[in-house]
Amino acid sequence: MRLLASYALDWIILVVIVIVGGFLGRITPNMRPFALDDPDISFPFTEKETVPTWLLVILCALVPVVIIFIVSILLIPGGTVPKNTPQSLIWKRKLWELHVGWLGLLMAVGSAFFFISGIKNMCGKPRPDLLSRCQPDLANLSKYRVGGFNGQPTANLLYSGDICKQTDKHKLDDGFRSYPSGHSAASAAGLIYLSLFLASKFSVTIPFVVPNWGSFTDASMHVAFPSRHQSQGGAYEPSRSRNGGPSFSAPSSPVKTSTGGRNAQHNAKLQSLRRQAAAPPVYLLAITLVPFCLAIFIAASRWFDFRHHGFDILFGFLIGIITAIYSFRYYHMPIMAGAGWAWGPRSSDRAFWAGVGRLGYVGTKDDFDSRVDRADLGESGDVDPYSSHGPAAMSGMNYRANQYGATPAPPAPGAQHGGPYESVEMNDMAYPSQTVGRGV
Repeated sequence: MRLLASYALDWIILVVIVIVGGFLGRITPNMRPFALDDPDISFPFTEKETVPTWLLVILCALVPVVIIFIVSILLIPGGTVPKNTPQSLIWKRKLWELHVGWLGLLMAVGSAFFFISGIKNMCGKPRPDLLSRCQPDLANLSKYRVGGFNGQPTANLLYSGDICKQTDKHKLDDGFRSYPSGHSAASAAGLIYLSLFLASKFSVTIPFVVPNWGSFTDASMHVAFPSRHQSQGGAYEPSRSRNGGPSFSAPSSPVKTSTGGRNAQHNAKLQSLRRQAAAPPVYLLAITLVPFCLAIFIAASRWFDFRHHGFDILFGFLIGIITAIYSFRYYHMPIMAGAGWAWGPRSSDRAFWAGVGRLGYVGTKDDFDSRVDRADLGESGDVDPYSSHGPAAMSGMNYRANQYGATPAPPAPGAQHGGPYESVEMNDMAYPSQTVGRGV
């Protein structure tokens, strides 16, 4: 219940941010003085916007919500699930990915909306169509003049917003909310987040070679349920690590010192390297770019609808990009390294607070005391590490050695792989004392 409460609090805080943003958007803005002969604010008022607010909400919020739901239900957990995996475990993974997908979307759009609403009213920059909204009182110009000197040409005089005779207060106030563009920020936040989400789930990225960082290169670490992945023996030879523990290394080969031998070795490595990655299909790239292109169109429509100046559109779009990328990475693993997965849940012991000296929000209160000298770490996150059947009991991996870069020890003689397991897929929400929160 502690973990459930912490994520419920996340939702509540984000919803409150959206509500506060709505109140900020209704405050009467500062009205920056303007010149009556300024051509930049002399455009006509467009009665029918290309993308009105109601359509913006549908495109940038409701459409991503539906697409994330469809992808999470149909494509997760993917083709790496063993046939004997319980359906309850599969559905827990689906629901978790759906949960963080929606939570990240709310963070992206909600935070962009909050910042934009506050900045708009603080700056009070006139829109390109301000004069058509304003209906200035030309008979009393001197009464509203706030800038310039007597005897100067009219072109050099500035007037306050009080000169406007517009009776529609909402229409007039909105004429001073040009910077930054809310449509641009919302479209970038919601739709670029959706593009990142699709790119993650469809594995759309620039081809890359996985660095040789220990278990990072182990394919079994990226499957849906690593503990149920059947370990396959490879052509590796045991060797001794620097700390005296056994490790695995590739079979040694005769050393060739001749130029021809070195060239042959280089060519073999090059051929092996180029086979480690390939470009994704272009149709998947096109699918992931559709939301991004739609965001650009929405932002551009604010230009030809005379609602914003160019810089207002660019700055609003930048805010949306930042909130989209940050919110995606807040809940999802990197596209180039995460195999399409979101981060798992926090540990129950650290659901609300980790504190100084603890690296992250996964672990237990007695993490340092009980885990450093125990050979029960390094296990996969979808089994109970304290179970007698978990990988800890099978692998004998030493946590301290793993922390300092030593290669994991080989399986102990007679170790059973793919045997009994205990699922903790989101079970730490119900049984916080038995898990470390890495189940999803």
